[in-house]
Amino acid sequence: MRQTVILRVNPEEPEIDKIRVAADAIRRGGLVAFPTETVYGLGADALSQKAVAQIYTAKKRPLDNPIIVHVASREEVCKLSESIPERANRLIDNFWPGPLTLVLKASKTVPRATTGGLDTVAIRMPSHTVALALIRESKVPIAAPSANLSGRPSPTTAEHVRQDLGGRIDVILDAGPTMVGVESTVLDLTVDPPQVLRPGGVPYEELGKILGRIELHPVAIADRRISVAQVRSPGMKHRHYAPRAQLMIVEGSLEAIIPKVQELTTRFLKKGKKVGILATDESESHYSADVVKSLGSRNDLATTARNLFRLLREFDTEKVDIIIAEGIATEGLGLAVMNRLRKASSFNTVRAD
Repeated sequence: MRQTVILRVNPEEPEIDKIRVAADAIRRGGLVAFPTETVYGLGADALSQKAVAQIYTAKKRPLDNPIIVHVASREEVCKLSESIPERANRLIDNFWPGPLTLVLKASKTVPRATTGGLDTVAIRMPSHTVALALIRESKVPIAAPSANLSGRPSPTTAEHVRQDLGGRIDVILDAGPTMVGVESTVLDLTVDPPQVLRPGGVPYEELGKILGRIELHPVAIADRRISVAQVRSPGMKHRHYAPRAQLMIVEGSLEAIIPKVQELTTRFLKKGKKVGILATDESESHYSADVVKSLGSRNDLATTARNLFRLLREFDTEKVDIIIAEGIATEGLGLAVMNRLRKASSFNTVRAD
C-alpha cells in the first residue's frame, strides 16, 4: 500500500511548492489526483506506457476503456494528434479551456495504453487553475480518468478520492468541490458528421451552434443497454457512476413521477428495505421515505449536475438499500445527468406515464 499525501491547495492561486510536489510525482511515473472543473481526475504522464498502466491498476479499470489526455496549450495537441482539423480549431476557440473533449487521430507518440488500444486520442484543456498549473509544472500532458474506483460515482471532492483511492495513489491535491459535477462532453471529430460519444459539461445544443450538424451516438441517449463493439470514449461500455445501493429511475412527466415514486417507495418499505429518494426541489416535500434528497430545481440544470455524484455517495453513507430517482428532461445539461443516472442504474427504469 502506498502512502497517499493530501495537499490542500488554493483553488484560485495554487501554492507553487505544493504543485511541484505533485508534478514531481507525475514526472517520476506516479499517480496524482487533482481537481478539474468537472470532477477530480487521476493523473499520470500520458506519454509513459508504464505510468498510464498504473492508472488502470489503481482504479481497477478495464483495459479497453480509453483515457482522456489533459493539456495546457494548443502546442501539446499538435504533438498528440496527427493533425488538428479546422472544425477542431473552431471548437477550441469557443470552448477551451473547458469541459469539452475532442477525439482526434493519435500521433505515434501516444502509447496505446492511453488510447485504450485505439488509433485515436481524446484530448481536452481543463479550465481549473490547479489542473492547468499541474500540467504546466509537470511539463508533460497528463492522462486522467476520474479519480474513483471503476464503476463508482465520480468524485467531486478530495474526500471522495480518499475514500476510493487512499493508499493506492501518491498525491491528492485538495482544492475543494468541483463546479460542473459531471464529466466533459466527448466529441469524435474523426467521423463525419462529428458525433457526441458522451454528453457532459458542454451541452450538445451549444456544439451545434458552432459546427452545424452533429450527431448523438446511440449510447449517449440510450435508455436501455446497447451493445458496443469498440469503446471510443470513456463512459460508453462499462458500468459507471453506480452507488452501492440498488438504483431505480422513474421517468415521465413530474405529475406522473411523484405518485409512482411514492408507490414504489411504499412497496419497498413494506419489504423492510431502507429507501432513499433522489428528488428535485419541486417534488421533495411530496415524499415520505427513510432518506429524501434533492438534486436542485428542474429549472437549474447546472445545480442538478453539480449535485448528482455527491448525493449518490451520500446515499451510500446513509446505507440505504435502494435509491429511487426522478428522471429529468434530457435537454442541455439534463442529457448528461440522465446519461449518468441511467448507466448508474444499469438501465433499471420505470415509465410513469
